[in-house]
Amino acid sequence: MCEEPVAEKKYIDIGVNLTSSRFDKDLPAVIERARIQGVYQQVVTGTNLASSLEAVALCQQYPSSLYATAGFHPHHASENEPASWAELQAIWQQPEVVAIGETGLDFNRNFSPPQQQLDSFEQHLQAACTLPLPMFLHERDAQDAFFELLAHYRPRLLSGAVLHCFTGSPAWLKRLLDLDIYFGVTGWVGDERRGEDLRAAVPLIPAERLLVETDAPYLLPRDMRPKPKSSRNEPAYLPHIAQTVAYLRGQSLSAIAKQTTDNAKRLFQLS
Repeated sequence: MCEEPVAEKKYIDIGVNLTSSRFDKDLPAVIERARIQGVYQQVVTGTNLASSLEAVALCQQYPSSLYATAGFHPHHASENEPASWAELQAIWQQPEVVAIGETGLDFNRNFSPPQQQLDSFEQHLQAACTLPLPMFLHERDAQDAFFELLAHYRPRLLSGAVLHCFTGSPAWLKRLLDLDIYFGVTGWVGDERRGEDLRAAVPLIPAERLLVETDAPYLLPRDMRPKPKSSRNEPAYLPHIAQTVAYLRGQSLSAIAKQTTDNAKRLFQLS
């Protein structure tokens, strides 16, 4: 029996929302398409208590292929109450969980009030000072408040952090580099309308701090040709994002694949 072809280059998608209802009808096929393209491990994002539990359950169906984060996204900061926080602390003990989050600040739409976001973010930071799990971070239109809190706790974090879906300018990147964190680059890098700042910043990310992600089903790369029939993003498209990153950095795709895979393994302590 002949095996299906598998891409020679190996990738880890460090941020994918596989618990989204947009994957309900064909999730096994989505995971298989990613595997064929060389995306052999994925980190499933937990954004509140329910999705974190779903992410862990999904990872248990695909051991050694899927891993999970668990936390309260700033949009869901208002759900962070004593009882739900206690449940979240129990989820962090699950072997499938490799990061605390998604957490951070989003002052763009304020689905949760800013003060609740600040309080929830600080709780996650405090937890990361006692648990050997890295942080999976989110920031939008909240640079100063985000930096102040993260800088205060960064020396005490036991396992570092990644700013997921980084879209910032070179100036914001340079400021964050002082905190010695990782940066997740998505298909935003191929968006000629909104990605100019990110395209300028990508060559400045230190090699040992670079990660790639799809954030699927969101952020379908606009520069994909031929353009997918569906607007849904998939982890199988990660090599395309890596190719854009390689072009901007003047490196080979093989070098980007290896570097980002090594970085993800180190940050998330993946086998």
